[in-house]
Amino acid sequence: MTWNVTPERYDTPESTALRRDYYDEVAGRYWGRPATTREIDEGLTDDGAERLVPPTGEFRVGRYDGTAAACAGLRVMDPDTAELTRVYVRPAFRGTGGGALLLAATETAARELGVKRVRLDTRSDLVEARALYARHGYVEVPAFNRGPYAEHWFAKSL
Repeated sequence: MTWNVTPERYDTPESTALRRDYYDEVAGRYWGRPATTREIDEGLTDDGAERLVPPTGEFRVGRYDGTAAACAGLRVMDPDTAELTRVYVRPAFRGTGGGALLLAATETAARELGVKRVRLDTRSDLVEARALYARHGYVEVPAFNRGPYAEHWFAKSL
């Protein structure tokens, strides 16, 4: 069983399905109940995904034995900084190394875009994500935004 992580447009059917699953999980955890189809649709409307294409960013899809199982986005914020976003591994594929490969591939994309630092924000309840970032060299930093769901901020120099 092997992983393969490649760039892909954010709006392909598989990318869209991954983005919907991501939003469903993070919204469901936040609200304490499954998100409705309408709520997912609203959450993905005007979410900035159109910036996840070169030269303003990139979207990566991880496939496990050919099955779309993970995704991550990268948005260039300024010439030196990019923001990691929409990092998601479907539950059935967690614990198989996909998260680490996804982070490494996204960091490679950031370097190729000339970025020197990757940052992200996340919530307290996303403990698996926070642990993944810490294991891969991301350190908590002071808040760099005031997003309504931002409770922890991380950065990594490339």
